[in-house]
Amino acid sequence: QLQLVESGGGLVQPGGSLRLSCAASGLDHYIIGWFRQAPGKEREGVSCISISGDSTNYPDSVKGRFTISRDNAKNTVYLQMNSLKPEDTAVYSCNLNQAWGDYWGQGTQVTVSS
Repeated sequence: QLQLVESGGGLVQPGGSLRLSCAASGLDHYIIGWFRQAPGKEREGVSCISISGDSTNYPDSVKGRFTISRDNAKNTVYLQMNSLKPEDTAVYSCNLNQAWGDYWGQGTQVTVSS
């Protein structure tokens, strides 16, 4: 049973940075996505990364500010978030989706506020 564990969330001022981590045994074999959900809003995909790490994807809302990366030796995927804005406030979760299962971590809260 795959278990994804996120860490790295917290409270940060506008313009600040945070780095989130998503770890799981065997994660190095899979495409991983990061999603976020703010109160009263639908879940939004914020990034995904290929198995090799050579291919990444971002929506316009975070492009140029967020960077996804991975260290397959550590079975960990990272989300570096810079120039954070109050509208980035949400619970961030990583996801592994395969035909045989859809796995989510418990989520980590990111709050951007002065």
